[in-house]
Amino acid sequence: MKMNGARILLECLKLEGVDLVFGYPGGTVINLYDELMNVREIRHILPRHEQGGTHAADGYARATGKVGVAIATSGPGATNTVTGIATAYMDSIPMVVISGQVTTALIGNDAFQEVDMIGITRPITKHSFLIRNPKDIPSIVRKAFYIARSGRPGPVLIDFPKDVQIAQAEFKWPETVDIRGYKPNLEGHPRQVEKAILMMLAARRPVIYVGGGVISADAAGDLTALARRLQFPVTTTLMGLGSFPENDPLALKMLGMHGAYAANMAMTNSDLILAVGARFDDRVTGKIATFAPHAKIIHVDVDPTSIRKNVRVDLPIVGDVKDVLVKMLAELDKQADGLKELQANLSVWHEDISGWKEKYPIAYKQSTTTIKPQYVIQKLRELSQEDAIMATDVGQHQMWVAQFFGFQQPRTLLSSGGLGTMGFGLPAAMGAQAAFPKRQVICVCGDGGVQMNIQELATMVQNRLPVKIVILNNNFLGMVRQWQELFFDKRYSQTCLELPIDFVKLAEAYGAKGLRTEKPGEVEQVIKEALAHNGPVVMEFKISREEKVLPMVPAGASLNEMVLNA
Repeated sequence: MKMNGARILLECLKLEGVDLVFGYPGGTVINLYDELMNVREIRHILPRHEQGGTHAADGYARATGKVGVAIATSGPGATNTVTGIATAYMDSIPMVVISGQVTTALIGNDAFQEVDMIGITRPITKHSFLIRNPKDIPSIVRKAFYIARSGRPGPVLIDFPKDVQIAQAEFKWPETVDIRGYKPNLEGHPRQVEKAILMMLAARRPVIYVGGGVISADAAGDLTALARRLQFPVTTTLMGLGSFPENDPLALKMLGMHGAYAANMAMTNSDLILAVGARFDDRVTGKIATFAPHAKIIHVDVDPTSIRKNVRVDLPIVGDVKDVLVKMLAELDKQADGLKELQANLSVWHEDISGWKEKYPIAYKQSTTTIKPQYVIQKLRELSQEDAIMATDVGQHQMWVAQFFGFQQPRTLLSSGGLGTMGFGLPAAMGAQAAFPKRQVICVCGDGGVQMNIQELATMVQNRLPVKIVILNNNFLGMVRQWQELFFDKRYSQTCLELPIDFVKLAEAYGAKGLRTEKPGEVEQVIKEALAHNGPVVMEFKISREEKVLPMVPAGASLNEMVLNA
């Protein structure tokens, strides 16, 4: 059957299982949007900014595990997606972004709203495609989705010229994908797995260090089973939160710059680290020269370039995290005697860890006069549903959520880890709510970051997406202010947001419900009222202005050199 290029692309999206896209129309995608009127199987949500739409597709992908899809027109529309693409790339989130492009005859002529999106996005995508012939559309879309979701997931760009959207071609869907030079190794080598099990059985001070790769691989259940079989303590990165239940006695909670004292001390004193789907980034390791000086490291990752990139590794295992964990569990079945001996030898290690947990727990001093942000997060956990999805922006509030919410399930935290993108939280929550209309979705923001994509409140109201938005308002760019206080003699250069914004009126102007309090005794009632409302709600909590995120490992310091008290 002959179709125009725009219709071919939409038929391809249907065959890839796409049921929701976030997009913003414009001149070079107007033909695509005209055809979209005839496709009832794909729901479209119109954000108020292309960056918001891209973050929404990202949030959709994080919450569902499926590929998120965003559409933008050429020029400024396309460049507005770049921050969202980079955010997804740094956190390994599967996403396909379709950007309109000027006609092929005008490419390279500085035409109206022309920009080289292939060149711009090459460093922040797994791959970028420029479609030059409509007959190539099915093959390119098939490859794009395969690349986005396979191996180490990530974003892929499809640049779609206007004339290719109009041109006719036969529609033929390729049933298989074969990309020369792209063959992800998904199966962990059995011999490497055997060696890893023997190393683990010989350990006396082991730690399992978990990153977002476990969640991407849908392997949280296998990871939890392995940790409990071995009785190994588990620490997670920000991206790994939810992969292991934080109420489990083996949970060390998050490690790193704002991690738990017990987690950082366990890593520093360990003799074996099993790293699963994590990349040893600088926020986790602290000073590399002193990181885990006594530990042998087993590193499991689907991306071979992540292994030995930042730290030495004694045993690499390249493969899909789920495949490797399943093989480890099977290998443990053959080691009943060794497992019994291991668990008997771990008692001293568990006592050490219990001592660290008791000595310096993650805590704060409650106040009867000023709202403490940590208290708000604890109340959110107490009053929200067990499977509530928490989206955060970036800054102090992000770390308070990581420290105090207590994540129990995977895909319940949506947060920009690698790029640290302010403005991410609100549209990401919108994407998750669109994916799960009946689940509770809560977004926690600071008064700085929430304003970067506040326009998406209109999208939420229009599409009846009942996201509950928490603004922890200290009238500062809080995390930068904290560094200025601790390391720059309280010289608060350009971090004070003194202009009073009435977030309640702002919410109401968009058609949402607005609530505010600055009294600790009213926090619970405000949250209850918001959660009971059937539409989007903005809750503003006026918090302690100079509250800090602690503990903290200063930049360049070792993990055991933590600032524990203000």
